[in-house]
Amino acid sequence: MKLAPVQVAAFLRDPGASRVVLLYGDDAGMVRDRAEALVRAVAGSLDDPFLVVELTRDEIGRLPDEAASLPLTGGRRVIRVREATDAVVAQVRQVLKSNAPGFVVLEGAGLNTRSRLRTEVEGAPDGAAIACYPEEGRALETTIRDTLRQTGVAIDPDALSWLSGQLGADRGATRAELEKLALYAGTGGRVDLDAALACTGDLSGLSLDDALFAATIGDVATTDRALELAIAEGAAPVQVLRAGINHLQRLQRARMTMDESGLSAADATKTVRPPLFYRRVAAFNRALGLWPEAAISAAIQGLVEAERGCKRTGWPDQTLCRNALLVVARRAATRRGPG
Repeated sequence: MKLAPVQVAAFLRDPGASRVVLLYGDDAGMVRDRAEALVRAVAGSLDDPFLVVELTRDEIGRLPDEAASLPLTGGRRVIRVREATDAVVAQVRQVLKSNAPGFVVLEGAGLNTRSRLRTEVEGAPDGAAIACYPEEGRALETTIRDTLRQTGVAIDPDALSWLSGQLGADRGATRAELEKLALYAGTGGRVDLDAALACTGDLSGLSLDDALFAATIGDVATTDRALELAIAEGAAPVQVLRAGINHLQRLQRARMTMDESGLSAADATKTVRPPLFYRRVAAFNRALGLWPEAAISAAIQGLVEAERGCKRTGWPDQTLCRNALLVVARRAATRRGPG
């Protein structure tokens, strides 16, 4: 079965009689977080040597036997497979057709919609597939608010709005930034906009944001400098490209609103959710005037292809990433014309 988003939280706490769970999608941090939550829910910890087994790609042939094994100490055995691909379909099918008592967690970040592994797990009565895509909008705001609340920290609405525009490309990176914010505010404290800017304003999120907005208004030089800084400060090429796709998708939705409703660029920008940080509004308005919807679609496809290339072993991911975003910037510069 394929779990709906509203079912995920309860399932992570108690997967019930499910025997194989596949976590897939573009947010590798979310895939990892949810896999760890499932392992803890079933085995009680991540590193119990009697209950938790991790298999590498070269060890996948052991999966059916490991799933069938009974732990000496009682409890339920968990078999965790990282980097699961369609190459493990035969072993997964064997587990699903058996009565093996083990609980199998498959981490399949990057699997496409035609994946045979997804089809196999979704079609099994005791299998579950969970999508893990970068959060945005209300879902991301909820994650930010709840994560801070768990540490006893509140957040102002304007700070929440600004952070939701900077975070979300990767759950792991988002969590790390929020942990720093919580330490900055202290238990019982409150995060306002100044605190959010102080803690994240000079980090890869803001530098990356600079690169994306510069790219869509055709500022090639700023795009290149900001992108270099973002990568130097730890932004992974896939994270950069995913953030670029999200940025273009927001631009696309606003452009479609303009075309369908006859709104001006300024009025269409006001419909964007989450709202843009006020310093970004002018650049977003300008980009809307440069990019027709078809061109945005083509630009998104270019970044998607670059992301696929970055996930292939041995490919120059940083070069692919930078070239893809600079192509966007040059196209915008051409549309802008001289000056």
